[in-house]
Amino acid sequence: MTNIAEVPSLKASQPRRTIGFVTACSIVIANIIGTGIFTSLGFQVAEIQSGFALLMLWIIGGIAALCGALCYGELSATLPRSGGEYHFLSQIYHPALGFMAGFVSATVGFAAPIALAAIAFGKYFVGVFGVGSPVVLSFVIVWVVAAFHFGNLQIGSAFQNLSTLVKLLLIGALITAGFFVPAKQPISFLPSPGDTMSIFSGSFAIALVYVMYSYSGWNAAAYITGEIKRPEKNVPRSLLAGTSIVIVIYVLLNAIFLATTPTEELKGQLEVALVAGKHIFGSTGGGVAGAVICLGLISSISSMTWIGPRVTMSMGEDHWLLRLLGRKNRDGIPTNAIILQLLIVNLLLLTRSFELVLIYTQFSLLLCSLLAVLGVVVLRSTQPALPRPYRVWGYPLPPLVFAAVTIWMMIYLLRSNTTESLAALATMLAGFLLYFFAGQRLRRSP
Repeated sequence: MTNIAEVPSLKASQPRRTIGFVTACSIVIANIIGTGIFTSLGFQVAEIQSGFALLMLWIIGGIAALCGALCYGELSATLPRSGGEYHFLSQIYHPALGFMAGFVSATVGFAAPIALAAIAFGKYFVGVFGVGSPVVLSFVIVWVVAAFHFGNLQIGSAFQNLSTLVKLLLIGALITAGFFVPAKQPISFLPSPGDTMSIFSGSFAIALVYVMYSYSGWNAAAYITGEIKRPEKNVPRSLLAGTSIVIVIYVLLNAIFLATTPTEELKGQLEVALVAGKHIFGSTGGGVAGAVICLGLISSISSMTWIGPRVTMSMGEDHWLLRLLGRKNRDGIPTNAIILQLLIVNLLLLTRSFELVLIYTQFSLLLCSLLAVLGVVVLRSTQPALPRPYRVWGYPLPPLVFAAVTIWMMIYLLRSNTTESLAALATMLAGFLLYFFAGQRLRRSP
């Protein structure tokens, strides 16, 4: 690995390991289940009509996410420190690559999804309860959630666990009730002639990009490795358990939506859960489904508010220009990093331009995850003697499966959304230039 000039680091004060397996698992689940599951199906049925192919979208996306989680589990156990791709790419390849990944995460990687979830929360809240302003509510929710995470890790853990539990219970109620509703349309989830062509089509690949966005967060616990008890065991377990639970939820929930709601009513609709809720629960369905989404969005905002600043904090601990962002209060909370992310979120809420930002970040986030997963192969080849408390099951199949699915998506994304994809590459290039402009003074962790 390249030798880099070291600078004084704030890393000397080790973070407190107060997060257990249950909280880490709930962070993974909460970070995955967000707006994607409640909005994607309406656009998928416009291009794909087969029930089998539609469920395969969520199964293939889940398998890819699970393979990624397995790989991140090994990386987290081998290189146990908070920071996610920033830390992994710095250690495996070069600090410039890590800084690039951290730059993407710190600027829009977490802030854009938080802003999108906050706006959705405001709209759904007004739609369900009929009071308030969506814009004001979006600002209120991000500040209230941030206030919980300014307290201490125990308060943040309790809030995260409670909000995730409520969300899972309500989604479970939605799925359970759906089994007792007579099917509203003839749809089969078994394979039929023509499904193979549909699965290998360009439309399927593009739809899979949005499915993977719905699964984004499968790597959440890796961003806070430094605060998790026994990370060599609890990080891999939480990644695997959280991702597996979400795969089951996503497949069942989409099957219920498709079986209980006519396809014509779903096509092109963003509010899929609201439409399906009316068929499942009757006249009160919209309110129940809206409540599920509101609570789910609060949990997602909370998990991203927790995780995002940890990436920025890790960069601040390493880089002299960003040292203010690496500082923590007496409770170990990276307050400056939280404030920076909160300001970016508020800016996106004011400009309402975050949706385009979210589209173009998908390409860069996929590329960063791809490099990290392939890093498992690189590390095993270049540093076979490194202690590995956890090893990827079925190696090398998981990293190869993840790489194949990700590259397939990126090719079609580059072809169909060329402008946004090139903008993502330009953002990554900006991170490179900032690193070298600052004098290449990143410090690699031991």
